[in-house]
Amino acid sequence: MYSSSTVLVLTVGDGVYGFTLDTLIGDFVLSHHDIKIPESGKIYSFNEGNLKGWDDGLKEYMDFVKDGDKPYSSRYIGSLVGDFHRTMLYGGVYGYPGDVKNKNGKLRLLYECAPMSFLAEQAGGKGSTGKGRVLDIVPEQVHQRCPLFIGSTKEVEIIEKFLS
Repeated sequence: MYSSSTVLVLTVGDGVYGFTLDTLIGDFVLSHHDIKIPESGKIYSFNEGNLKGWDDGLKEYMDFVKDGDKPYSSRYIGSLVGDFHRTMLYGGVYGYPGDVKNKNGKLRLLYECAPMSFLAEQAGGKGSTGKGRVLDIVPEQVHQRCPLFIGSTKEVEIIEKFLS
């Protein structure tokens, strides 16, 4: 549980919809019709405790989001689902990069990165490894891992530029 309500977010390949559990009737009710991720956003969600092991380009991105006239806000609760749900509604970017110990990150492609990337794309956002589209990866193993940057299209594209 991440809040006082239970929300089921779903796509069948034509938009994204949120259904909130109504405990009075014991059923899910459509509460978020056609969710769209804002094209950009000023919230970033990364575990900065791992920053020392990241690529130089990603360290430069972290400096970028903290500098300037209006720096981004950092919001990280340590839960892919909770952090991405906020990103979907308000824009910004969630990232779980690889590092020196885990070059491909820790999130699994088939049951974390790809499903969340599919939701993001259906809502008008983007899911990337930092080098390319998550949904273009052909899995080689069931538990295969990959880095993940997901959220507002413009924000993910900024990260891709820093990592190129």
